[in-house]
Amino acid sequence: MPSPEKRVKEHLRGVAAGLLTPFDDDQDIDHWKIEENATTLYDEGIRTFLATANISEYHSLSNEERIATAETSVDALPDDACVLAGVGGSTQNARELITAYDRLGVDAMMIMPPDFTYLHEQGLLEYYRRLAETTDTPLVPYVRGFDPSVEYLADLTRIDGVVGIKYALEDPVKLGAGVTAGADDVVWVNGLAEPFAVGFWAEGVEGFSAGVSNFRPEVGLELFDALSNGDWERARELRDLCLPYQRFRGETGQDNEIDGAVSVPAVKKGLELAGLHGGTVREPIEPLSQEDERRAEALYEQLDQGIDAVINEPVEQPQ
Repeated sequence: MPSPEKRVKEHLRGVAAGLLTPFDDDQDIDHWKIEENATTLYDEGIRTFLATANISEYHSLSNEERIATAETSVDALPDDACVLAGVGGSTQNARELITAYDRLGVDAMMIMPPDFTYLHEQGLLEYYRRLAETTDTPLVPYVRGFDPSVEYLADLTRIDGVVGIKYALEDPVKLGAGVTAGADDVVWVNGLAEPFAVGFWAEGVEGFSAGVSNFRPEVGLELFDALSNGDWERARELRDLCLPYQRFRGETGQDNEIDGAVSVPAVKKGLELAGLHGGTVREPIEPLSQEDERRAEALYEQLDQGIDAVINEPVEQPQ
């Protein structure tokens, strides 16, 4: 049996799918829908799952709901799956979540991007050290929403218990410098999904979180195989399949000027179109407008046709 640290690292070298939180019309969580989504994605080849993550609407959930959805995710999946659960907020809040997750048997703690107004790199590093003292379960910090130094990234890789870094900054140069300066045994994960998979792979990333692969996992799995095999032409072709829907996720939506506002409801719509469960969203996220619903449907059809052409194309038989 590999150690917990080695096992999590092996799973980070792959495609990590988010388990979104399906709310009903009364804003309650439909746990059975989480179970069905998880088992379907597992059956289609996904082995690494992000529970109570950003895409799961982490910040809209109470601690009790985070614990309950993490438990649902762990219970739904076989032992060879790896579940990372989101942890964040104050040191005390994060420690309470870690303790609860440990009782559930979560495989790793994904430490959410800091949501503090004022930050200090040394204070953040101390935050991670304090969390590491709480558990023997591996930690995967999520770097997003601020512009750290390369030295900070390198120091982060050397904190006891940190086995991976989920990097979600649109700066491949800083990523490459961080990989070079950091510890050799930490796995870097692309947190910006398929569009950045090819470029970030060249800088030292070994896995990526899902975008459209949350609802069409075959794309991400094929893309990971192409990257692993150094088949750059096919990797670019598969990445390009994802771009129209992923660009849609980055838009503002209706009556709004903040980029990325449709990201979560767009993925939930993709889940529904793929025969999985999406559900509604909670504030401060808004559902898709009717116009954006129609655009999502058209983009999904375009993606579906692309998958048929690029992934499901018939193999020619030798004459």
